[in-house]
Amino acid sequence: MLSSALFAGFAVGLLVALLQYALVEQKILLAERYESHELVYYQGVVPDHAEVTATVAATEPAVNMPNASTDHDHATMEEASSPLVRQGLSVLFAGVIYVGYALVMVSGFGIALRAGKTISVQTGLLWGLAGFMAFQMAPALGLEPELPGTLAADLTARQLWWAGCVLATVAGIALLAYGKGLVPRVIALALLAAPHVFGAPQLESFSGITPPELASSFASRSLGVGLIAWVCLGGLLAWFWNRDLE
Repeated sequence: MLSSALFAGFAVGLLVALLQYALVEQKILLAERYESHELVYYQGVVPDHAEVTATVAATEPAVNMPNASTDHDHATMEEASSPLVRQGLSVLFAGVIYVGYALVMVSGFGIALRAGKTISVQTGLLWGLAGFMAFQMAPALGLEPELPGTLAADLTARQLWWAGCVLATVAGIALLAYGKGLVPRVIALALLAAPHVFGAPQLESFSGITPPELASSFASRSLGVGLIAWVCLGGLLAWFWNRDLE
């Protein structure tokens, strides 16, 4: 079980690091430029007499506002953060995270095996899809992936809601998949709906320095990478699992 989780987790972690580098990292770096005020997002406040400026600003929401102090600070940050170090840490953290997810999933494999269920590669792909729904998609319905510079509700409240949403979704999916009869299915639907009926912690009003277009692009790409990663994790973990059993 441990070897399966280690091999599958680090392999998927490497895949995630590559996908994030290709699809997500540029969004984060751009958001950091807004967070440092190197770039300023146009929010519709212009003098009444500047009709031409208003027209141009309306069609070009992201405006570059150079500033000597912020340019210097940004240059210092770039010097301090080597791209090689950043990519190395991304690979390391992604590997550790997905090894953790793999350990959770392989524990589920063990429970299913004791219950008389077989784990094939096809079943592993479905487990991966279920993991994506539980750990990323369902929580994202209440707490979308956030860019630097995005305002959010209290961190502790969000963490508690996320953990409750994951647990409820895992239990709901398990009951739907393996429960027999009407009662387990009704309980499963109630568990799946409960976190969203209760509601995730939200701000009373919305504001921020990051363009919403950038935030939506980041959220969709992050979820897309997550879907690929979880499905690959489930299939690869099931393959290693069956190979170890042989």
